[in-house]
Amino acid sequence: MSEISFDGRVAIVTGAGGGLGRSHALFLASRGAKVVVNDLGGSVDGKGSDEAAAQKVVDEIAAAGGEAVASFDGVDTAEGGEKIVKTALDAFGKVDVVINNAGILRDVSFHKMTHDQWDAVMNVHLNGTYYVSKAAWNHMREAGYGRIVNTTSAAGLYGNFGQANYAA
Repeated sequence: MSEISFDGRVAIVTGAGGGLGRSHALFLASRGAKVVVNDLGGSVDGKGSDEAAAQKVVDEIAAAGGEAVASFDGVDTAEGGEKIVKTALDAFGKVDVVINNAGILRDVSFHKMTHDQWDAVMNVHLNGTYYVSKAAWNHMREAGYGRIVNTTSAAGLYGNFGQANYAA
C-alpha cells in the first residue's frame, strides 16, 4: 500500500494550536504539505489571545524538517478568513487544503443560554467554516484542485449537556 503524500500541497488548519488541529497539522506536514497553523490562542471560553500555541506547532513542524507558518487571525469574521488565506498565499503561493477545525465552548444549559453565548459558538463553528472556505474557494477553483474538510468532536455529533450551541 502506498503512503499518502501531500508533497507540493499547501494546507490551512484552523484551531491548530492544540488538540486535534495540532495533530492534523503535524500529520499533513509529515506527509509533505506546507502548513498554515491557524490559532488565535484564545482560551476554551474564547477569551484572550496568545500566539504561543500556533508558533509552537510551527516550530515542531520545522524541527521535523517541514515548512509551516503561523496565522493568529480569528475565523469568526470574513476579514479573518481572508487574512488566513492570504497568509497561505503570501507564504506559499497557493492553498490546496482547508481543514476547518477551530472551535470554542460556551457551556451552559439551554434554558440559561443567552443569545451571545449561542452566537459566539455559531460565529466560530459555523460562520468560521464558511468564512475560511469562501476565502479559499476561488483560489482552489482557479487551480483546478482543492479539498475542504470540516471536523467536529463527539459532542458535536451526539450532543452533550450544556452544549446545545456546540452541537448545532
